[in-house]
Amino acid sequence: MRTILEPDWETAERLYPTVKKLIEEYAKFVDEYGDGCLHEYKNVEHKLHEITGKDMEQYNLWEWWEGEGLEVLSFRISLPEPNTVQDITKDELLEVVKKIKPDVFQPNNGDSFKDIFGYHIADFYRELLKRNFKRYKPEYFNRQKGKNGKYFEYSAEEISEKIWG
Repeated sequence: MRTILEPDWETAERLYPTVKKLIEEYAKFVDEYGDGCLHEYKNVEHKLHEITGKDMEQYNLWEWWEGEGLEVLSFRISLPEPNTVQDITKDELLEVVKKIKPDVFQPNNGDSFKDIFGYHIADFYRELLKRNFKRYKPEYFNRQKGKNGKYFEYSAEEISEKIWG
């Protein structure tokens, strides 16, 4: 698969410490002083937007502890958005689908940045599909109820065919 379709791990790893520190500092500020008017929240949102170029409204900087935690939130913010690519091949589409829906779970045994956050990369590939394929539907990755009333899941190949058209 071409690099243009892959996550930009280098940028994410470079931005991660800064993003995490900003969120930690904000949490400490709120613990100590509160932020009822959300003035500091807006400041942190603005700084993170400047660093990443992302719309911060999609992230909850206020109550990250109720979600996946500080580290995963910092990773998600640090990871650049997927590209819009005009000429994705059918084989590349299948590779992307397999990254979202692996046949067999493959644990990451390393301690590199990519190994640590590789479990959280499916959303990147879902967004890649959403941006590049009009026929993409998140439901394709869910269990389906057949005409006979029995549940099944589409294979990666079947999902790719549905998206490809």
